Amino acid sequence: MKNNSIDLRGFLLMLQSENELVRVKRDVNAQYEIAAVTARLDSKQAVLFEKVRGSKSKVVCNVIATPRRFYLALGGTSDIADDADVKKNIHARVAEALHSLLEPTRTQGGGLFEENSSRSLYDLPIVTHFEKDAGPFITSSIVFSEDQENGKQNQSTHRLLRLDDHHMAIRMVEGRHLHKCFTYARDRGEDLKIAIGIGVHPAVNIAAAYQAAYGVDEMQIANSLLDGKLILSKTSYSQLYVPTHTEIVLEGRILNDKTHEEWMVEMLRTYDFKRKQPVFELERIMLRNDAIYHDILPGYAEHRLLMGLPVEAKMYDYIKNVVPTTQSVHLTEGGSNWLSAVIQIKKRLEGEPKNALLAAFTAHPSLKMAIVVDDDINPTDPIAVEYAVATRCQADRDFIIIANVKGSSLDPSSDQDNLLTTKVGIDASATILKAKERFEIAKIPGEEKINLSDYL
Repeated sequence: MKNNSIDLRGFLLMLQSENELVRVKRDVNAQYEIAAVTARLDSKQAVLFEKVRGSKSKVVCNVIATPRRFYLALGGTSDIADDADVKKNIHARVAEALHSLLEPTRTQGGGLFEENSSRSLYDLPIVTHFEKDAGPFITSSIVFSEDQENGKQNQSTHRLLRLDDHHMAIRMVEGRHLHKCFTYARDRGEDLKIAIGIGVHPAVNIAAAYQAAYGVDEMQIANSLLDGKLILSKTSYSQLYVPTHTEIVLEGRILNDKTHEEWMVEMLRTYDFKRKQPVFELERIMLRNDAIYHDILPGYAEHRLLMGLPVEAKMYDYIKNVVPTTQSVHLTEGGSNWLSAVIQIKKRLEGEPKNALLAAFTAHPSLKMAIVVDDDINPTDPIAVEYAVATRCQADRDFIIIANVKGSSLDPSSDQDNLLTTKVGIDASATILKAKERFEIAKIPGEEKINLSDYL
């Protein structure tokens, strides 16, 4: 089945028809219980909590927690069984969208999210996930802002810590696009008006998570992923354009003169260190009838895939420009789908693997370790990758070590204050200076056709 929905609830109905969604009908608590059930489900199915204590909204988790569901969100079909093939199609689909940006339809108001309103954050089922978190966090929120320097709208994903009924601390990575918008306003003594969307079609989440070039409107990427069906509606307070079918929209401003300490579990499933972050002040909340609140469990499959798969697509694009015979790029689960990658190429010349490694580190500055393997090695199989390192590489010749360079702030072993780390690239491809037969993996003719039930 192909997904033709344009909003979150339509996508969930499609998942239900594919047996990819379960419903929890019992009353649940937003403090720990929702997170605990979601963690126990792992990524097996999306889960919709229909009754959340203290809120009229439903909560959905694990929406795109598998490559298959991720691909369905991009308009793919459900008939591809192999995850490696699914990921190749994801990379191709994202690359296609990036090279054919489509301007969405814009309307002056009339968003479905205007059906109901509130002025208290306590009306939302904001989830507390882990025992040592600073408090309840909104984790699926897309922040819409205007870049006053170029007049363009920017969209990006940010976590928000609820402080009281109308304030939240917002985490902004220094130097990224929202932070640039905020500092531009702050330096002029102004607050930054923003809109926050919760509960959108997952293609919009994917576009907002993509680290697009400065000045690129992520809603054009989202519209391309949705085959030109995205409609944006202008909000009355922030004057920003938000997807018409968004389940919940918060409007307000990031205050230029207030900060609050926040911390939570990040992609590595370790606690991020404490930081003073700017404070968002709520103006109003708008909600669709029977609104569905989307929560992403930090450090688990949906979080990692939402951040990692768009970056894989970006890395693939960069590396293929340098090594045209690149076959695939895989951010590994052991590296939390963020810090470690395996790159598969069809090697033609000595030196190509090192070019691929340098391109990978350029495309994804948070990357800490990358391994290049030949096209006969499955990059998603850690045993096969280790085999390639053990049998096709010499450390003195095939390791690249890059010390004291910008890395991920998440890695607890790095210099997190100055964002410095040491990176390693490993060329685990077979040298072409020896006969190819020296590295050939032996095969048994007809093995793949054997059905053991015929013999046992």
